[in-house]
Amino acid sequence: MRKPLFTGCGTALITPFKNGEVDYEALDKLVEDQIANGVSALIAVGTTGEPATMTWEEHLAVIRRVVEKADHRVPVIAGTGSNATSEAVYAAKHSAEFGADAQLVVTPYYNKTSQAGLVAHFNAIADAATLPVIVYNVPSRTGLNIGPEALAEICRHENVIAVKEANSDVAQAMEKVRLCGDKVDFYCGNDDLIVPTIACGFKGVISVLSNVLPAETSRMAQLALEGRNAEAAEIQLKLLPFVNALFSETSPIPVKAAMAKLGVCEDELRLPLVPMQDGPRQKMYAIMRELGLIA
Repeated sequence: MRKPLFTGCGTALITPFKNGEVDYEALDKLVEDQIANGVSALIAVGTTGEPATMTWEEHLAVIRRVVEKADHRVPVIAGTGSNATSEAVYAAKHSAEFGADAQLVVTPYYNKTSQAGLVAHFNAIADAATLPVIVYNVPSRTGLNIGPEALAEICRHENVIAVKEANSDVAQAMEKVRLCGDKVDFYCGNDDLIVPTIACGFKGVISVLSNVLPAETSRMAQLALEGRNAEAAEIQLKLLPFVNALFSETSPIPVKAAMAKLGVCEDELRLPLVPMQDGPRQKMYAIMRELGLIA
């Protein structure tokens, strides 16, 4: 029987910045805090880690640092996706050398492609065989959705081990599980759908929320995996207003504002992203006060 890379909660880590540079001290503390609070995996420089405005040197350096600090305590998944297939292969090669456990590969963005092109793209990356592939479908960010039939073809490759499905079309997600669930594991990419998707066969979540609430998100996922759906749903519903706030502006703008308020990092992003606007920020802070996160 296939063993999942992880079950439960994997955190899509933010990349802390300070004065225009990666804040490695804050990153180290974040990794330690996440592991101490029970997350099952760490994702370095996925979408939440702002790779679009980082050089490849920075990108790979952050992956290497997270691998080193995690020190085999939890799997580290390297964000290697690119809209150039050759660049994704390049990033995976180096991430494997650093000791990453798998790669998260987003669908090509901006230039996009056809469904046949998606199959060719993921097969080429999987053929390189440097790291196991987690296919990342997030049409709201890339403008491109992997259809069920194309995904089924992609998942036939032996080096494709999982899918991160960040699509609010739950019915289509379930069709993908029906077609591919015997070949790969599925992880939820929507923090507002953790419990419903686990109930339908997902193995866990790759989460933005868990940057702020690692223990609570991990507990929610674990309860759902144990079939304790009423308890899991209670946490899901309690945290739903905060989840909505974390996506009230383009992620990771709100989560960085929340983490800065908690003293974890600076509220610093790179253009074209700018800090959270005051109205949504104050609404998010009010929710954080209700949850007891801040005074």
